[in-house]
Amino acid sequence: MTKLFATRFALVATMLLLVTPAIAAQQEDEAPPQPKPGKPISAGEVLSGELNAMKIRDVKNAGKRIAMYQITSEPRRLPAPNGLCDLETGPETFQLVTSSDAQASQLKSFVGKEISVKVDEITCASDPGQMSEAVVTQWSLVKK
Repeated sequence: MTKLFATRFALVATMLLLVTPAIAAQQEDEAPPQPKPGKPISAGEVLSGELNAMKIRDVKNAGKRIAMYQITSEPRRLPAPNGLCDLETGPETFQLVTSSDAQASQLKSFVGKEISVKVDEITCASDPGQMSEAVVTQWSLVKK
């Protein structure tokens, strides 16, 4: 009985020694590819994507609800010193800061649609309450 147990144990041990390296090699082959950083964007370039609108509370105006607009796009790298905004590929959501009621009403008609804006100033989000990864503080709508 002991001889039969020893034979089976040796067989199982040999199988494990042969199978383990094959499994390890297969797992290495299945490793997901590393994400590539997005292409760079700098002042004067065009940013395109779907326009979204959200209602947020303005901390400066006693909690009044205001519209906040953002573009969801492919990952983009910002110019130095912002770079990738502490992300592996760069930001994908860009908040559009409206400087006037005219800009806000201009964006309102494009919510849910693809738009393009010429970026004049862009930075990583840093203030509490910002819902996007990057903030475009100066921009102009590009007509298609």
